[in-house]
Amino acid sequence: MRRLCLMAILVSSLVLIGLALACQQPPPLSPPDTRAADERAIREADAAWSKASAAKDVEAYVSFWADDALDMPPNAPMLTGKESMRKGLSEQWAKPGFALSWQASKAEASRSGDLAYTVGTYQFTLNDPKGKLVTDRGKYVTVWKKQPDGKWKVAADIYNSDLPAPGAAKH
Repeated sequence: MRRLCLMAILVSSLVLIGLALACQQPPPLSPPDTRAADERAIREADAAWSKASAAKDVEAYVSFWADDALDMPPNAPMLTGKESMRKGLSEQWAKPGFALSWQASKAEASRSGDLAYTVGTYQFTLNDPKGKLVTDRGKYVTVWKKQPDGKWKVAADIYNSDLPAPGAAKH
């Protein structure tokens, strides 16, 4: 009888342990690593965006921005949203001698696949008030955000010159 009781307890314990193990949820699968594909897509988008700028195609240029994007130009107020950027671009691009181009030197996407950034250099030309062509060059960081439709859009852009500010002492 005592042996039967011990056997019943052992079998019951094994059944309970088996049920407990069977009820455990497997660990969640990690999402696939899409960083390489995301970085290629961002480099392609960045190059197409630069081409839209070179063509002075305001609508094509603005289409690369997220609706709530931020543009942080040097020595000027921050621009928020496509409408303020469209207005600012139209004014800038209408100026004589205006040209802007850039080249990404680095693109990196997050493991989560929702954010990325590019780093690179730009060149900008514009006629000064006397009509002389002035060239600026510098660097930039652009933050890209993947949209619900899978496309990458610019969420924030900041850039600054490599040249000293006019009237500033040279180092």
